[in-house]
Amino acid sequence: MNTVISLRLVALSGFCAVALGAFGSHGLRGRLTPDMLDVFQTAVSYQFYHSLAWLAVVLLGLQQPSRWLRLGGICFGLGILLFCGSLYILALSGIRWLGAVTPLGGLAFLAGWLMLGLAACRFSASKQ
Repeated sequence: MNTVISLRLVALSGFCAVALGAFGSHGLRGRLTPDMLDVFQTAVSYQFYHSLAWLAVVLLGLQQPSRWLRLGGICFGLGILLFCGSLYILALSGIRWLGAVTPLGGLAFLAGWLMLGLAACRFSASKQ
């Protein structure tokens, strides 16, 4: 994926995490059950963490281009979409079958971290 497009997507994800976090804190209290508010806040937290990880992958890729980093960025983006997106929809709508999508997003997050680790192994091997 093009670096400029990746940076735009990362910026959008970070922006949405801040906006959704504020919405959850100020707009959803009293409208959602405490359990569903926790689900929503979990999605916000994971979106923050993985937006930062995605940003790190993109910035590292500028310094040291790598297919592992590109794949890691794709995995983090998919993870945000699937994991966080399904939790947001679950919390706001109560649609339970989306719970089946959430683990796929979790697997994408795990794959993203694995790709980042593989890229780090490649970097250290190429410097020796």
